[in-house]
Amino acid sequence: MTNPDIVIIGSGIGGATIASGLAGSGASILMLERGEKLPATPETRDTRAIFVDGHYRPKEMWREAGGAAFNPGNYYYVGGNSKFYGAVLIRYRKEDFSAMEHFGGVSPAWPFSYYEFEPWYSKAEQLFRVRGTLGEDPTEPFHSIPYAFEPVPDEAPIARARAELKGLGLHPASLPLGVDIDAWLKDGKTGWDAFPNTGQGKIDAQSGPLTAALTDTNIRLETSAYVEYLEASADGKTIAAVHYRQNGSQKKVSPKLVILSAGAVNSAVILLRSPNGKGDGKGLANCSDQVGRNFMNHNSSAMLAIDPRRRNTSVYQKTLMLNDYYLSDGKGGKPLGNVQLLGKIDGNMLSANVKLAPKFALDLMAGHAIDWYLMCEDLPDPESRIMVDGKDIVMQWRRSNMQSLDGLTKVMRENFRACGYPIVLSRPFDKRTPSHQCGTVKMGDDPATSPLDPFCRAFDHRNLFVVDGGFLPNSAAVNPALSIAAQALRVADHISKTELAA
Repeated sequence: MTNPDIVIIGSGIGGATIASGLAGSGASILMLERGEKLPATPETRDTRAIFVDGHYRPKEMWREAGGAAFNPGNYYYVGGNSKFYGAVLIRYRKEDFSAMEHFGGVSPAWPFSYYEFEPWYSKAEQLFRVRGTLGEDPTEPFHSIPYAFEPVPDEAPIARARAELKGLGLHPASLPLGVDIDAWLKDGKTGWDAFPNTGQGKIDAQSGPLTAALTDTNIRLETSAYVEYLEASADGKTIAAVHYRQNGSQKKVSPKLVILSAGAVNSAVILLRSPNGKGDGKGLANCSDQVGRNFMNHNSSAMLAIDPRRRNTSVYQKTLMLNDYYLSDGKGGKPLGNVQLLGKIDGNMLSANVKLAPKFALDLMAGHAIDWYLMCEDLPDPESRIMVDGKDIVMQWRRSNMQSLDGLTKVMRENFRACGYPIVLSRPFDKRTPSHQCGTVKMGDDPATSPLDPFCRAFDHRNLFVVDGGFLPNSAAVNPALSIAAQALRVADHISKTELAA
């Protein structure tokens, strides 16, 4: 496969799903993944190794725009960040596809409607074998196909929490999850949220769509393949070659189509590092000057609802969400966001952020807490951006809409206290966890303001597609994985009909 028809860069949700959508097309496809397969070792279920020692964190540093270096929570394995994700596969709400006013400004509309996109959500849910149920959440949009599997069951303390929230007149609902709970617990009695997946319990990019794609003998995966830059054709209208480094050797491949799916940060970095012959440092696919801009990463906090009188004996915990404050603040005001359970925490997880507290005290706290994740929309801002400085990745994240997170924190603290939890603690997440990264190579109808068209094709180079969280025009206030997967299936169908049919 010297020069395949298609090169896919990255094996995360976008790359793996688009490969599965192109399987059986007859096209020769080479997938390039900079990481290796995640091995099954004792560390995979060891909370100290994962959360304190940072066993799986990358051996790289990024910089803030002001110069301070930090180690990002970006993972480089076959399957990408999804190997560690919480497996929440939730749809954007219908209203997220239209412009929506927030405390911090306006969330922009998508270039097409929810109803046009809906069939692809259904296909993605089937591909990832999503467990869920309809009828519990008043914000749930139309589904043309019901979930194929029953939701992951609540453990007893979570069933109690569900009843307590219902008692306040709220509408707790089952999280849609890509988790086979029996298979997961067979390999270890832990949660899956932020734990690496080395078996079949969590349906991630590797265990789901990539495994399906690689049954096609025309699709080949190469690991340890670090893409350095793309090379444009002499006229600049297409991508002529992909240059990558593998095991110390420099390699080059010249496909007919290039699909960039390295994640919102690294896809932008690859484009910005690619020479355009103008010497302006703007890279490729960037006549709009929007590549790397509009970086979004959800405003979010962890919240612990603690009752010293009751132990939380949950093993995995993460089965519940609350969207009563998603479309308004509950009083007719502007939206706040989504509330969902975290995986069950322990003292090791807490000690990673509270380093001076004795572990026995943290274990005691964790044992009496129900652990929640509050998530609010981060609005796009051209000055919130990913840049490159030589070999360095520079993140200039300008948070927006923090009033929503403040409001959601306040109302949920009141709700949990009303449910009988006298101690409610919260702490915001920071830039070290860009797990919901999106927006750096956004799609739109106008090439003057967007690098990509509505099918994620670059306006500047007709044989380049970018299919990962970078295409998202807004972040909404839900986990982005299912929306990325649905768009990847939609783009694969478009490529099959427009590029491969002939």
